[in-house]
Amino acid sequence: MDVKTKITRNKGFEKQMDKVPDSVQKKVLFWIFLVESNGIWEVMKSPGFHDEPLRGERKGQRSVRMNRAYRRIYQIIQDRVHIELLEVHKHDY
Repeated sequence: MDVKTKITRNKGFEKQMDKVPDSVQKKVLFWIFLVESNGIWEVMKSPGFHDEPLRGERKGQRSVRMNRAYRRIYQIIQDRVHIELLEVHKHDY
């Protein structure tokens, strides 16, 4: 049985999306489409997104690269069912 993935966005995420370049916004929306269509576990396998778990104070969250500078942070809640998009931000090097 295929479990449908639900994605929610918090208020902070929506405000951040308004501030990022259009190209990053399009990639975020494409990622959301892929997750809703194929499920998070299939999208995680795609090497193009560089999906990786975070450590330290962000343990339990994951990062996905939108481009060289921008990252999207999310976490999986209720195993395989619910994803909360936390933020999109410019990554400091």
